[in-house]
Amino acid sequence: MIKIDDIKSNKEIGLLIQISCVSLDAMGYTEHGLRHANIVSNLAGRILSELGYDRRQVELAKIAGYVHDVGNSINRHNHGISSALLMYPILKEMGMPIEDVVLIISAIGNHEEEIGTSVNDVSAALVIADKSDAHRTRVRSVNYDPDDIHDRVNYSIKKNFLDIDAANKTISNKFYMTENSSVMEFLKIYLSRIDMSEKAARVLGCTYKLYINDVKINAPKKLSEKVKDKFNIE
Repeated sequence: MIKIDDIKSNKEIGLLIQISCVSLDAMGYTEHGLRHANIVSNLAGRILSELGYDRRQVELAKIAGYVHDVGNSINRHNHGISSALLMYPILKEMGMPIEDVVLIISAIGNHEEEIGTSVNDVSAALVIADKSDAHRTRVRSVNYDPDDIHDRVNYSIKKNFLDIDAANKTISNKFYMTENSSVMEFLKIYLSRIDMSEKAARVLGCTYKLYINDVKINAPKKLSEKVKDKFNIE
């Protein structure tokens, strides 16, 4: 079985992540390099692990999280699809079973809130992990622009926690912001991501809760009977 350590040691994948980071730096985006790749990989794996998924699913979530943004090396537009197309031959050449390859590319090809949706459990874990990575360390200190809302919002986030409560089937995202920005600005740029995270949590049989400075921001929708039956939730 191909594991996350095999992926991290692959020079081709490493170069794609490096070029993606350089390209987005030139365009003025927040950090999308190894820091982001490792954080999303770890979070995606932790989500499935703490919800009781098997080792294979956890490992695939880690891999999807690590490689989900390599398509930025081509273009920011539709980078999820580009990432999937780039990773398909690489993963096959590494000897990954085709059913695992297909699962990963469907997940990374659907992680963009503009065009994607959670199509499987790995996909859902990737979405939540990716959208939760908002923090001041993502702001490139050399290019920090106080007039840019993305820089202001991310720089204001001093702490960020993702809590998974398997017993109560809840996933809580907690952000702690300074006065460099505001909740209104946070919602202005993250609302579509929050909506996508809510839907992803339901795919995992959970509800998603968002807190900013310990204040609950959203009202999680109740799980449907179909989801309850799937996960044996009363």
